[in-house]
Amino acid sequence: MNHFKMLFLDIDGTIITPDNTIQDSTKKAVAKTKEIGIETVLATGRPIHEIAEIGEALNVHSYIGYNGALAIYRGETIYSEPMDPGSVQYILDTAAKYGHELVLYTDNKNYFTAMSSPKVNLFIEVFHLRQNAEYTSEVIGNILGITIISASDQDGKYYQFDDEIHLSQVNIPGMGHCFDVIRKQVNKGVGIKFLLDRLGISPKDAIAFGDGMNDKEMLSYVGEGFAMANAHENLFAYAKHRTTSVTDSGIYNGLKSLGLWD
Repeated sequence: MNHFKMLFLDIDGTIITPDNTIQDSTKKAVAKTKEIGIETVLATGRPIHEIAEIGEALNVHSYIGYNGALAIYRGETIYSEPMDPGSVQYILDTAAKYGHELVLYTDNKNYFTAMSSPKVNLFIEVFHLRQNAEYTSEVIGNILGITIISASDQDGKYYQFDDEIHLSQVNIPGMGHCFDVIRKQVNKGVGIKFLLDRLGISPKDAIAFGDGMNDKEMLSYVGEGFAMANAHENLFAYAKHRTTSVTDSGIYNGLKSLGLWD
């Protein structure tokens, strides 16, 4: 008998394929899990205000966004944890020193340190960001997450943090020069723990799929964590299972391997 109650899905590289589509097998998998009493939550580094269409396509209405900084369950905000303004200012100063651009996310806007950079324009295009504005210091207390847009996949070394913050390289083709800022106490795993505790659900009754290093806490926390075949090579150590790729029915095949259907 199925004992699972929650399914957490990353978006880019897990649900969304490189050609920016969702496989029919993924839609089928989410629908079949709902039929047997498993609720799906999208757990992403993306801002929640930019993923409504993905939720509608999958008939999903609960989200953990900004790499765990905001959780919305069936329309109700149950968790929100903005970044420390001092940390935000340090990242702003370091980015300016090395000529990097930033995306600073609030609950309703994506604030860019520059809007005319070709790298910024590419980032906006790849992630289909629409609620964009130029950053101003007035919103520094409302920042839920940050992505650094640098010049090289080695540029993360310029940011020196204590153990409370680390960078996670974006695991999307052509986006290796971008880094999500991840907080030790605010990540997908922490967001999932808060939601499961709120609902009285044990981690062993939860499943998660991901492909990037920002998914490691999520995959480690749930009972059944799946890394996509296309995942960052370092993620596999944090996953209980390895499934097929995002272009080869990875979510469907992973759920099937748990015996949820024939």
